[in-house]
Amino acid sequence: MKNILWLLLVVTNISLAQDSLGDFPKGPMAKLTPGELCDRPSSYRYPENIAYCERNVTVEQKSQIFAAYRASGYRLNLSDRSSYKIDHYLPLCAGGSNNNENLWPQHVSVGVLTDDLEQLGCDKMAKGKITQAKFVLLIKRAKNDLSQASAVRSELSRL
Repeated sequence: MKNILWLLLVVTNISLAQDSLGDFPKGPMAKLTPGELCDRPSSYRYPENIAYCERNVTVEQKSQIFAAYRASGYRLNLSDRSSYKIDHYLPLCAGGSNNNENLWPQHVSVGVLTDDLEQLGCDKMAKGKITQAKFVLLIKRAKNDLSQASAVRSELSRL
């Protein structure tokens, strides 16, 4: 029910008359995907005791995410579905949730720039070298501005 309400809210708050934004988003849209931390943890991880949610994104949720982003003006060529994945804006390993507010359709060309940052940051959290709050800021910086991915990678590597 929460997912249906989310989709209705999204569709009613987005003008379908917007100019097309392009084939796919280069990062998560703030009004659709603000990011959300795990609210129903299956366990806790790392020295900081971070809530962890097991991966659990339904086919229905994936369809809702694509529909919401298409309604926002992205073309999202679904005939080439293998070029996309539903990405957790805040990674699960960093305490991200499976809720729609943390999911977005990531094109493979975007993932190659940011996916390794997730594991790198989570490895640093596991070693107690970075806090969840700091890593969330860094991963948001990289995913919101792909030109920052290299700088974030360097910052994480120095820890």
